Amino acid sequence: MHQLTLAEIARGLADKKFSSEELTKVLLARIAQLDPQLNSFISLTEDLALQQAKTADARRANGESGALLGAPIAHKDLFCTQGIRTSCGSKMLDNFKAPYDATVVAKLAAAGAVTLGKTNMDEFAMGSANESSYYGAVKNPWNLEHVPGGSSGGSAAAVAARLLPAATGTDTGGSIRQPAALTNLTGLKPTYGRVSRWGMIAYASSLDQGGPLARTAEDCAILLQGMAGFDPQDSTSIDEPVPDYSAGLNGSLQGLRIGVPKEYFSAGLDPRIADLIMASVEELKKLGAVVKEISLPNMQHAIPAYYVIAPAEASSNLSRFDGVRFGYRCENPKNLEDLYKRSRGEGFGPEVQRRIMVGAYALSAGYYDAYYLKAQKIRRLIKNDFMAAFNEVDIILGPTTPNPAWKLGAKNSDPVAAYLEDVYTITANLAGLPGLSMPAGFVDGLPVGVQLLAPYFQEGRLLNVAHQYQQNTDWHTRTPTGF
Repeated sequence: MHQLTLAEIARGLADKKFSSEELTKVLLARIAQLDPQLNSFISLTEDLALQQAKTADARRANGESGALLGAPIAHKDLFCTQGIRTSCGSKMLDNFKAPYDATVVAKLAAAGAVTLGKTNMDEFAMGSANESSYYGAVKNPWNLEHVPGGSSGGSAAAVAARLLPAATGTDTGGSIRQPAALTNLTGLKPTYGRVSRWGMIAYASSLDQGGPLARTAEDCAILLQGMAGFDPQDSTSIDEPVPDYSAGLNGSLQGLRIGVPKEYFSAGLDPRIADLIMASVEELKKLGAVVKEISLPNMQHAIPAYYVIAPAEASSNLSRFDGVRFGYRCENPKNLEDLYKRSRGEGFGPEVQRRIMVGAYALSAGYYDAYYLKAQKIRRLIKNDFMAAFNEVDIILGPTTPNPAWKLGAKNSDPVAAYLEDVYTITANLAGLPGLSMPAGFVDGLPVGVQLLAPYFQEGRLLNVAHQYQQNTDWHTRTPTGF
């Protein structure tokens, strides 16, 4: 049962081959047996899961149907879940139980999805390796000595190890697509505003976006269908009709114009990954796509711009965690200033502290114009590059990451080296575009992803291309040894 995709589970439940309760018990037992190797979960919600599974079975018995009705999933531990710990991977929120459900959680629960638990993540979603979590690093099921990518590494590792068929993640600078690439999954970052951020604990509000992680594009389409839609509680949510993503999967790629940016193939890219990317281009050509070289000239400025904007927004968002209203509070503070300083100093880990300090500096008087304002201008130039490119092509294709998964601890002493792993993904967040990573092969036994980018609200196009590619390749079907 654990090898079934979301789509296969939906068919199996509809055909009464098994019940949601049976499936949930199998997966909970598998998590208990295998997750100690991976550390992919922070909290398991067995009682809630079994209750939701029984309810889903009863709804099906009454004639209801739906692709997510009775399907087991997990949530990245920054989606608020009522009465359940929502830690954000941080000591700061280790004791926080959310008093309400995030919109994404509520929507998926209403669709009948069964929540097995909350997955491990980089603290406050800050990281590319899932090593900054208060609860310890997550291991990559393809090689337990390597990172799974971050910050949605817990969701990615759990799905890759077949502990469950799909999970939610969030993507601020590549945090869905990068772990998807490093664990052989399909991961989708929707257009900014497509999925509600209400109840999703913020890192950088103008960049964060929730999305699905699964083994196939078909499963991502199913999960995105349940997550997407306008939410009046989120001021950045966009009132745009949500298409039937599954219905568009089988469209022909004949005449599809694919742009391959020359800037992607620079000295920083592992040449073996470059070869796999070009092999995926050839595969899409066989399906009728037309490929041309394009240019994104301002891509070189993306990392410095991102690492000014994101920490600036983080320093503002994380100011609410002060030891007064909720979260961690230091013991026996001498006065209010001591309460603030020690609660934040003891509650936040080093990576979060680093980014808060960088952000506060960039926003300070005298430096705002030199750093933050300039970074926002570069952001606009990057968006303009994409708009010009999409006048010529339908999608943009390239590597998701410059390297395969690195060893645990290998980049801990050099944060900038880890930041550079986001070089291909952050531009989509700066421009607010949808992006998808799909499996494209292996280097030294470790998975490699190919990234697709599309114009605003064209998630369906990305899913269509990925699905057609997956109908003609088998990379996405490979399973890590031992799982």
